[in-house]
Amino acid sequence: MGGDGGGGGTGHGTLALLPEVCLLAGALVTLLTGSFLPRTRQWVARLIALGALLAAAGTAAVALGGAPGTAFDASATVDTATGVARIAVAAATALVILLGSDELAGDRRESETYALLLLSATGAALLAGASDLLVLVVAFLLTGIPLYAVVGLARTPRAAEAALKTYLLGALAGIVMLLGVTVLSGVTGTTGYGGLGAGAGGAADVLIAVGGVAVLTGLLFEAGAVPVHFWVPDAAQGTGPTAAAFLTTVPKIGALVAAFRLVDALPGAVGWSSPVAALAVASMTLGNLAAYRQTDPQRLLGWSTVSQAGYLLVPVAVAGRTDLALPALLLHLVGYAAANLAAFAVVAAFPARRRLEGYRGLAAAHPWLGGSLLVGLLGLVGTPPTAVFVGKLAVAAAAWSGGLAWLAVAVLVNTLASLYYYLRWIGPAFAAGEPVSRSGPGAFSPRPWAAGVAVAAAVAGIALGAGAGWAWAGTSG
Repeated sequence: MGGDGGGGGTGHGTLALLPEVCLLAGALVTLLTGSFLPRTRQWVARLIALGALLAAAGTAAVALGGAPGTAFDASATVDTATGVARIAVAAATALVILLGSDELAGDRRESETYALLLLSATGAALLAGASDLLVLVVAFLLTGIPLYAVVGLARTPRAAEAALKTYLLGALAGIVMLLGVTVLSGVTGTTGYGGLGAGAGGAADVLIAVGGVAVLTGLLFEAGAVPVHFWVPDAAQGTGPTAAAFLTTVPKIGALVAAFRLVDALPGAVGWSSPVAALAVASMTLGNLAAYRQTDPQRLLGWSTVSQAGYLLVPVAVAGRTDLALPALLLHLVGYAAANLAAFAVVAAFPARRRLEGYRGLAAAHPWLGGSLLVGLLGLVGTPPTAVFVGKLAVAAAAWSGGLAWLAVAVLVNTLASLYYYLRWIGPAFAAGEPVSRSGPGAFSPRPWAAGVAVAAAVAGIALGAGAGWAWAGTSG
């Protein structure tokens, strides 16, 4: 790809991808540094990874204040959506590394894990800003390939099975995605988003539909949405809490912003709203129904992320039909990331407790962690004052404004239905009875880093909810 591009916006220079460069450089330096450090000093690699994430978030925040535009022959877009996604990716990855500090400290693969997380985060950030089909494919691969390794790093039979399922389904989704890129570029004569609609005149609508659906398949895989969602609950259950928290949060941010851009760029004559809306309802409904009988907290959160993908697909279904769609997507994504990480951090604090009943008495033993779990789970439901509450209201408003009132009703119905299985976890944690001691057999002895992240993520979710009016005005502007 050549020099700076225009393509309908202000041209940005080679520093347009500085946040992604920070992440990529951080991954390489983390990997090299960890190779020369003894196992007891791998915390240095962790600090390097966190420094790279801080640099990426800082440079993304600076770029967020500039004028929107494109770079590298309009193959990448730098705008509000890109900036918010970059910051969310960097912040979520930093929280994942912090909550995994206890789990990974002293592990033989500690620095390699940090490097893989940074590489996948780089791909997620690239996904959010991609405005060319070839860049989209590269970002898809960069996000997914490290993910396969991260899932399998637990080195247990269950983790190996989960890694194999993730790899096979990811490879299939990638092949289908490449087929879609071939069809779309062949029909329109371009791979740039700006030319997809203009180059489709006279092309058969069925070819555009086939190509668009095929490309969306890859993005739906990384978002954890129907019909390529089967890997999510198995991977969330089979791997460690650190990897599970990452794979259910960070790839989803980039993939859904990328899906929004793609649907908005494809020719409107094909009619994308109905099929995307159908996938949204299928994801939220199937995820909720499958979560009802789960007893493992990580698997429950895995199915939860499938249902959350359905809610997040609602703004994608009305892309280009209402100005509320993109702000709703960004607000809900950020709120979901905070709530999901709060819940997973509580799981990481007590990795030996693999059943919901195992959390009985948590609130009595550790009120702050009990409160963090409550905020995280009710945040996933979408109750005030969390950010997801405002996000779901915005998503429903976008569906209504976009002419899909029935989809707004589906969001409300599924939200009410999801309350049941989250309460199945909240109930034991806040059950009345004898207080659980902080020491001795069966006591709650939390891992300190994970416990700190749980509280921080819960506070962030409430703070984002309290400032949702300002956030909404900022993203919609």
